[in-house]
Amino acid sequence: MNGDEQMSDCPRCRWSIIGEYCQTSKIYNRSAVKWLLLVILLPLFLYGCQDSANNKNVPVEKLTLSYTVQPQCTLIHVAQAKGFFAANKLEIEPVLHSFGKAALQVLLDGKADLATAAETPIMFNILKGTDIDVLANIEASSTNNAIIARKDAGIDQAKALQGKRIGYSPGTTSDFFLSTFLNANGIDRNSVQLLALKPDEMQGAITAKQVDAVSTWNYPLAQIQQALASEIITFYDKDIYTETYNLVAKREYIKQHPETIKRFLRALIQAEEFTHNHPDEAQAIVSEASKVDKALVKQVWNSFGYRVLLDQILLIMLEDETRWAISNHIAEQKVMPDYLSHIHFDALRAVKPEAIRIKR
Repeated sequence: MNGDEQMSDCPRCRWSIIGEYCQTSKIYNRSAVKWLLLVILLPLFLYGCQDSANNKNVPVEKLTLSYTVQPQCTLIHVAQAKGFFAANKLEIEPVLHSFGKAALQVLLDGKADLATAAETPIMFNILKGTDIDVLANIEASSTNNAIIARKDAGIDQAKALQGKRIGYSPGTTSDFFLSTFLNANGIDRNSVQLLALKPDEMQGAITAKQVDAVSTWNYPLAQIQQALASEIITFYDKDIYTETYNLVAKREYIKQHPETIKRFLRALIQAEEFTHNHPDEAQAIVSEASKVDKALVKQVWNSFGYRVLLDQILLIMLEDETRWAISNHIAEQKVMPDYLSHIHFDALRAVKPEAIRIKR
């Protein structure tokens, strides 16, 4: 059979989009298929060359990123260590913190261009009228938050938390998880004695018996479990709360730097792929960046989902937490904000449209 003879099938193309087109369009001539491939693939090749050339001519842009040493920022640590930011012509000036509320405050103070935080401090600041938008979720977990309690304080079940001294970090996921957990177990928040603590103060407070329990997250969560072992009991509840960790910017910055944000998201998407394909190396990177023992990083690793998304759970949690803040008189605002207007879709849609999973 020569190249111009009719074929009963197109086996070389059967697996591809071209093959599907051949089938539906009844194109079985080999020469015709070759020309069809040339017509489709040549522009893609030229575009790729042009895009590569354009990228070489793009000047390196410096930006200040306020983020944390927590495992939720794994994709950022990986992107920095593996050169994904540099490959996308970004030079990152890091500002590191132990938790997201502090990292977000640097952005609000005008000392950073981008920041990372869980949805709870984001929610509180939107309620205050702060002009910030979420660019993407970079992590999600339903097992990162828990309440650790001392057995010698008489706490052997959740209901025994009533009347106890509990340490928490106000305005964070620690705060929301504690309230939600107490409510789910029939305990009035006002019936416990609350003590405001920073995350890195939790272990010292519960070890010294200044509190009977703490509401916290990893790494402090795992570190307290290791230190006190059989002396404590841990309460999880993956059905009442899913944490989202998010990349945030002020609207003015987003408006002025749309291409920078796209490049930043591309770097995180590359880090996502690397993290999934090379978890051991990613754990080593996180260990080095956060100055945390790799065994601890590995211990908590499976509690997190490292994905660059805009997921519906973000919207659900923002609205749930707003109702909680209003009903508990924690926020002055009494009206539910339009949170969709605080989610920036354009950048992620441009680089990975399938990662948008929020119904609009």
